[in-house]
Amino acid sequence: MSTTEPDALLGPAEIRELAAALGVRPTKQRGQNFVIDANTVRRIVRTAEVRSDDVVVEVGPGLGSLTLALLEAADRVVAVEIDDVLAGALPATVAARLPGRADRFALVHSDAMLVTDLPGPAPTALVANLPYNVAVPVLLTMLERFPTIERTLVMVQAEVADRLAAGPGNKVYGVPSVKANWYADVKRAGSIGRTVFWPAPNVDSGLVSLVRRSEPIRTTASRAEVFAVVDAAFAQRRKTLRAALAGWAGSAPAAEAALVAAGVSPQARGEALTVEEFAAIAENKPAEDKPAEDKPAESKPSGGSE
Repeated sequence: MSTTEPDALLGPAEIRELAAALGVRPTKQRGQNFVIDANTVRRIVRTAEVRSDDVVVEVGPGLGSLTLALLEAADRVVAVEIDDVLAGALPATVAARLPGRADRFALVHSDAMLVTDLPGPAPTALVANLPYNVAVPVLLTMLERFPTIERTLVMVQAEVADRLAAGPGNKVYGVPSVKANWYADVKRAGSIGRTVFWPAPNVDSGLVSLVRRSEPIRTTASRAEVFAVVDAAFAQRRKTLRAALAGWAGSAPAAEAALVAAGVSPQARGEALTVEEFAAIAENKPAEDKPAEDKPAESKPSGGSE
């Protein structure tokens, strides 16, 4: 159901013209690097396997390079943009370059970290060129808040892509790896060079594919409880889990008891554990002692001595 219109996508000249007309200069503060290559956005849409019935949410659309390519392929696109000028201009860009699809586009002018609902049908896919400085928290927040998102493809800094897709035992495996894997099967889906951006960043970029788990992790622990273990384990990643989880458990012996109950060696380190093992540890957190003031007072006979 592609309704591609001639020259709908933005190239380097169009990007710079748009930016000049709006008085926009990409800022490092917001991690803005605009894609200026039409073949790259087509590749992203193709790699994301965007279907004609998809409702795609895009975070940080900027001047609209990827937005237009998504609109050509998807049923609907909802773009979340924090920048006042960019948010104000994007609907007009869509209407001018893809007039036949403009009614399939919606804009949410907000910080993606604050968005709790989206207009129209529930999103089925997330496709975005995420700002480098907020990529991981934005990604995890969107996956948490919008469980209908089945497939995700994000372009992030290459180092971040490696971390997200790393498995246990990898030297860059850490908090982002485990938390992303809580929601989805994660893999690297390609590399992107620097020259397709304006301005060109100082680092390469990578594509990361996340396909939501068909069945959630089987655990009686909540997501927050599991993530608390993950955070504690990697806060002191050079320490054994017995030591690293002492604060979380209340003491090193209590941490050891939880680890043994979960079937995890107390001498292991967080970088060796799967998300399922972190969940097992969370399930076995020692119960906190009841505060003394909450315990019923012992009754004593009035008067006399015992």
